[in-house]
Amino acid sequence: MSYPSLAPYGWNERWNALLADHPGCEPGRVIRHHGISLEVAAPTGVVTAILTLRLDPAPTVGDWVALDVDHHPVAVLDRASLLRRRSALTDTDQAMAANVDLVLLVCGLDRPVKTGRIQRGATLAWDAGATPVVVLTKAARATGVDEVAERVAATNPGVEVLVTSAKEGIGLDALRTLADGQTVTMLGESGAGKSSLMNALIGEDVAITGSVREGDSKGRHTTTTRELRVLPTGGVLIDTPGIRAVGLSADPDAVAMTFADIDDLAPDCRFADCRHDTEPGCAVLAAVASGDLAQARLDAWRALDHEAASAAQRDLPHEKRKHDKQFARVPKDAQRRKGRPE
Repeated sequence: MSYPSLAPYGWNERWNALLADHPGCEPGRVIRHHGISLEVAAPTGVVTAILTLRLDPAPTVGDWVALDVDHHPVAVLDRASLLRRRSALTDTDQAMAANVDLVLLVCGLDRPVKTGRIQRGATLAWDAGATPVVVLTKAARATGVDEVAERVAATNPGVEVLVTSAKEGIGLDALRTLADGQTVTMLGESGAGKSSLMNALIGEDVAITGSVREGDSKGRHTTTTRELRVLPTGGVLIDTPGIRAVGLSADPDAVAMTFADIDDLAPDCRFADCRHDTEPGCAVLAAVASGDLAQARLDAWRALDHEAASAAQRDLPHEKRKHDKQFARVPKDAQRRKGRPE
């Protein structure tokens, strides 16, 4: 069945084929998670779906689920992607949003734009199989915007950078074009302007906006839950709470995609297993020596690569195998969509 009422939520032939494995069921996309129940967009409208079964994987916002005749979820349809991070409290993976195509890395221009935070966010996006886009907000109230945008673009090669100001409508048309037909989510610290950006894209005040402290431009957590909303110009947007720390839960291959310039140099190293540290004939170290590669970028790669490798070692072997099997091709597919050479 085509389920035209679900087309705005992203229903397509892929999900239709997966639903065929659950005869007698209808589909629904998870809008909100309430613990013992889900708010789900179903063919007849938004319904409350009580979780009567223990599903594996546990559903999260953005998932497509199979619903029985009583609107009870009986299965989570195989995900196309999963945005996840490492929980600081439990040192385990925390699902943030499922079936995401674009991750907007939102940075407020009323505060220093942190390259390390962008690199972490981009790595999480590539790991999920999504495409990262840096969105600089509050441009109308900032100075030196062009210089900041150029610096961010230079330190994050291959990642698109958009300059926006929600209240003035700057850059919103470009965002709407990117989001059309896509599932989009946002990452950024509190006060970065995510809620204002969402309100502007939705066209009404659906998210509460808060003030920031004058001293450091830090904001309060005005968004406390994850929620999926349909954009009037096409696509859906998953709102997420602001996070102070971006714990890395990603495959080292995703780190390599974030640092594609370093990864491109690696084949010219003398040793195939070169760690770009003290090995003779290292093309990466040679690029640093010649000034073609900044030492700070190599240091950042080392830190994230080590963190990703350590996280992978701490993961239970069966969980890592499940993730690797499910998303083995996803980062390359996302890279291909971005149009970057492999």
